[in-house]
Amino acid sequence: MEGVDRRGLIAGMAGTLLPTAAWARAGEGRLILPFDNGERALVRYPQKRPLIRLTARPPQLETPMAVFNEGPVTPNDAFFVRYHLADLPLDIDARQFKLTVGGHVDRVLSLSLPELKRDFPVQEIVAVNQCSGNGRGFFEPRVGGGQLGNGAMGNARWRGVPLRALLDRAGVRTGARQVTFNGLDNPQADGIPDFIKALDIDHARDGEVMVAWAMNGADLPFLNGYPLRLVVPGHYGTYWVKHLNEITVVDAAYDGYWMKTAYRIPDNDCACVTPGGKPDKTRSITRLNVRSFLTSHAPGAQVAAGRPVALSGIAFDGGAGIARVDISADGGQSWQEAALGEDLGRYSFRAWHLSRSLPPGRHRIQIRATSRSGEVQPVEPRWQPAGYMRNVIETVEIVAA
Repeated sequence: MEGVDRRGLIAGMAGTLLPTAAWARAGEGRLILPFDNGERALVRYPQKRPLIRLTARPPQLETPMAVFNEGPVTPNDAFFVRYHLADLPLDIDARQFKLTVGGHVDRVLSLSLPELKRDFPVQEIVAVNQCSGNGRGFFEPRVGGGQLGNGAMGNARWRGVPLRALLDRAGVRTGARQVTFNGLDNPQADGIPDFIKALDIDHARDGEVMVAWAMNGADLPFLNGYPLRLVVPGHYGTYWVKHLNEITVVDAAYDGYWMKTAYRIPDNDCACVTPGGKPDKTRSITRLNVRSFLTSHAPGAQVAAGRPVALSGIAFDGGAGIARVDISADGGQSWQEAALGEDLGRYSFRAWHLSRSLPPGRHRIQIRATSRSGEVQPVEPRWQPAGYMRNVIETVEIVAA
């Protein structure tokens, strides 16, 4: 990809409403989301298959759950999209693009894409990118913000340069505290701060945080951050800055809006409060918590009674890795351990599968993951005012007939 076709993208941003055979009313192009979370339009954007649209400006697109049954790596054309700012950089010229590394460093770097790919070590990592508010639409009592289902997540093989290599080349000065990251997207409405995130200097130099230019063996799709995005394995997507063009080392804790005010969670063991309450103290959201999903069957799916049913899905956490996944078909009264699929790395989706016969009737299938650190999904939902970090044991009802 030599650059971005501005006219083509602008034309495509309106989206094309499309009907779907799965979870849709025939001919209406409306997707029926599980758990009575409402209806969303299925739309096609540039470089994307039909996805679930939450908002058009800025674009927020969810991946239909059926996609996750295609395998543990999410295809680029099905990967979710999340923006905060509406002024997108629709006229990127890859030949003129520069990444700047500056601030509290010995030398300021201004790097072209060819220089990044040629002059620095290259690494790959398979990692989950999940929006902090994934599943927010299922919180009770309901909370403010985008009413997302469970499709604001994806898993990809990212390729790029370790951030540490860039910082080492620039020469981090003594006293550096954090590193900030800014992208080419900008606020359009007055009063909305530019989207700038920060990592502590030790985290930024851990060798895993990377500046990626490729996703699943291809250039980043525009809506997923072309030409560069920050990849922060094991951390929520709020840190994965898209269209990255400015990296700045600072000698104090960065106190911009998107760190000091936004993306804060209750500062306690469960990162939760009593429904309707407010936390006494907050901290920045960081690592993913453990989650798992059934992807082989939509809510209300019918299966043959008395015959083996192939149940399958995915599980992931913030980097410890998945130790086991257990399945219940009786609402949690008994559990059976599922078989785990290929291990693509501790930050990746882990596929699971289980064959089980079901007697006639309705069955509440529950999926519970346990990480290698011992973290287990909670039975009861944990509530917080921002609707972040939902990871309650999911329940999908299917019918054996």
